[in-house]
Amino acid sequence: MQAYETMIETDRALIKAGGPQKMTEARKQQVAGILLSAQSTGDQVQRYSAGVRRTSQGKGARLYPECFIPSYHEGKKRKTLLNQTPKTQIFFANMYELELVRLLCLLAPEDQKVMALRDSVLGRLKTTCFGSQDDGVGECFDTSLVVLRFLGTAAPGETGWIQSRMENYLRHKDDRKRPWFSQWYYWLCLSEIPLSIAGPELEQNLPPMLHWLCNRSFVMHSEQDRTVHPVCACLLRNAVARCPEYAYIKDRKPYISKKDGRLYMDMQAEPSQSPA
Repeated sequence: MQAYETMIETDRALIKAGGPQKMTEARKQQVAGILLSAQSTGDQVQRYSAGVRRTSQGKGARLYPECFIPSYHEGKKRKTLLNQTPKTQIFFANMYELELVRLLCLLAPEDQKVMALRDSVLGRLKTTCFGSQDDGVGECFDTSLVVLRFLGTAAPGETGWIQSRMENYLRHKDDRKRPWFSQWYYWLCLSEIPLSIAGPELEQNLPPMLHWLCNRSFVMHSEQDRTVHPVCACLLRNAVARCPEYAYIKDRKPYISKKDGRLYMDMQAEPSQSPA
């Protein structure tokens, strides 16, 4: 599943780099080509649609991917970029398509095929509960967050739609005890969606994000730690650096302390930022 591996690897690399600015045009074209080559055929979509379990959403709901159908090999469970393991087709299949098309919109926004894919996905999402309605049920809650991130790149001008997905998260985040992934994915969204919308939420979430960056650190014991924790540190950096008073950290890289082997982010102000 080369497209999936490429998507996850590239997504994590871009978060750690702070965006695609330093990515060469040749690499952008290479990644976009790999992702586009995974587009499903009409027959694949038809077979997939016939096999997935339908829910009582009402006539016209298009809950599952129609452009990029995930494949399954060797029974291996696929994970999100934060290493969350989806339990449902709703979450995993939509995560796969939305994150893949989001990357295409970021790396090849003027490509005619990419624009057509973007419009197709946006049209489908408007028919779904997790894409456009009040929905905090099961993994539709997680899927709504993936929609939020997708909209921030694919349709940044759809401010009302983006706001509705933020409100869906805020309305349902405390419905039950949730794993850490959803809050951190929301923080990832705040680091990327238009600042005009993210601003108030960044201000509300700044204290816990700063607490992580200034007072806490990340263990680096396992392969999962070494894969995911630098991404977590950098998504926090990217979000906090959007605030003018912390813009000086935008190019900082996390480091592993020789003293305790844990991952830290240097939050010391630059000399010019220090009090006189």
